[in-house]
Amino acid sequence: MSADTIEREAPVEAVPRRRFRWPRRRRDAAADVMSATELMRPVARADRFTTSDLLVEATTDIGSRPGRLIMTILGTVLGIGSLVATWGFAQTASAQIASQFDAAAATQVSIAPAEASSGPEGRTGALGTLPWDSPERLERLAGAEAAALLSEVSIGEAAITAVPLNDPSAPAVAPPPLMAASAGLLDVVDGELTTGRMFDGGHDARGDRVAVLGSRAAERLRVTRVDRQPSIFVDGIAYAVIGILGETQTRGELRDAVIIPDGAARADFALAAPAEAVVRIAVGAGPQIADQAPLALAPDATDTLEVRAPSARSDLQDAVQSDVNIVFVIVGAVSLLAGGLGIANVTLLSVMERVGEIGLRRALGATRRQIAAQFTAESIVIGLLGGLIGAALGVLAVVVVAALQHWTAVVDPLVACGGVLLGAIVGWLSGWYPARRAARVEPVNALRGA
Repeated sequence: MSADTIEREAPVEAVPRRRFRWPRRRRDAAADVMSATELMRPVARADRFTTSDLLVEATTDIGSRPGRLIMTILGTVLGIGSLVATWGFAQTASAQIASQFDAAAATQVSIAPAEASSGPEGRTGALGTLPWDSPERLERLAGAEAAALLSEVSIGEAAITAVPLNDPSAPAVAPPPLMAASAGLLDVVDGELTTGRMFDGGHDARGDRVAVLGSRAAERLRVTRVDRQPSIFVDGIAYAVIGILGETQTRGELRDAVIIPDGAARADFALAAPAEAVVRIAVGAGPQIADQAPLALAPDATDTLEVRAPSARSDLQDAVQSDVNIVFVIVGAVSLLAGGLGIANVTLLSVMERVGEIGLRRALGATRRQIAAQFTAESIVIGLLGGLIGAALGVLAVVVVAALQHWTAVVDPLVACGGVLLGAIVGWLSGWYPARRAARVEPVNALRGA
C-alpha cells in the first residue's frame, strides 16, 4: 500500500472520536436547558411587592415632609371636625330643647268633645259633653299629675272694663277674652302669679265673683295691684281681681285673658258644659292617658271625646334635630370639599415632583397598577389621618361646649367612626386622578426629564 493511499485513509480513524463527543454535547445542552429553566422559575410570593411594602412606600414619603403633611390634612381635619362637631351640636341642642319641651308642652294632654258637621249649612256641633268632675276622674289615672277644666265664655258684644261707666264717645275696643277654669289650672299650666293669689275650690263651689287677670289683660285694663281689691266689670257685673297671672309654660293665651271660676261662669253666663279638660302628665305617659281618658270621662260613649296627647317620643325633638342637622351638614360638607381639593392638589404636585422616581420604579419592573396603588394609598393615609384627627377634635368640641353650658353632651359613636371612614373615602377620591396620572408616566420619558 502506497503512502498516498495511507494519507487518504488516515482521517477515517478520527470518526470514533466524533462519536464520543456527541454524548458530551448533549449533556451540555441539557445543562443549558436546566439553567434556563432555573432562571425562569416563578418568583416566590414572599419576594413580590406585597401590601405591607405598599404601605411602607406610601407612608415613607408622607412622613418625610411633616410640614406639607400638616397643611395637606388641615382641610380634611376642618371638614371632618365640622361635620362631627355640628352633628354633635345638633343632637345636643335638640336633646336640650326636647327636655325643655318635655317639661312643658310634651306633658300636656287635652280632652274635648268631638265635633261633627250637620245640617245643610255644614254647621259643627259637639257630639258629647265633659262632666264637671272631670279633673277628679283624670287625676286618678296612672301618669296624670294634675287636671283642670278650661272654657272660653261667650259674652257677645258685652264689654269688660275696669270702670262701670259707659262712654258712648269712646272708641270701641275689643274686650279681652273671658275664660272659665277650675281651681287647679295654675298647676296644670305651670304658671306663676306676679301678685295676689289664684281662686280655689271654695270660690268655684260658691260661685264667687272673683277674677285672675293675665299680665297683658291687666295692662289693657290698667290694673297693676290687687291689695286695694280692684274690680273689673264683665257685662256690668263686678268681679274682684285677686291675682295677676305672669308667665306660663303652656297656654300662653291665658296672659291675654280674664279668668273666672267655673261656678261664676255657670251662674252669671249660663256656661252649660266645660269646653276642655287639660291634664299635666308624666313624661312618656301620653299614649296611656290617651287610651284611658275617654273611658274615665265617658265610658258608654268614648267616641264622643277627642284626645290630643303627645307621643312617647317628642316630635319636636325630631323636627329640631332634622332642621339643625341640615344646616350644619351643609357647612361641614363645604369644608370637607375644600379639604378634598387640598389633598388632590398636594398629591398631584407630589406626582409632578417625583416623575424621576416614578420612571426609575417603572424601569426596575414596577407595573402601572403598583404605581397607581402607591399614590392612592398615600392619599388614603392622608385622608384617614385627617378624618381621625378631625373626628377627635369634633367630639372634644362638643364635650367642652356642653360642659360650659351645663348641658348633657350627646355624641353618636357611629358619627365619629363614620367621620374617620369618610376621611379615608375623601382621600381615595382625591387621589384617584393623581394616581392615574402617575401610572401613565413612561419610564423613558420620566428618566429623560429627571
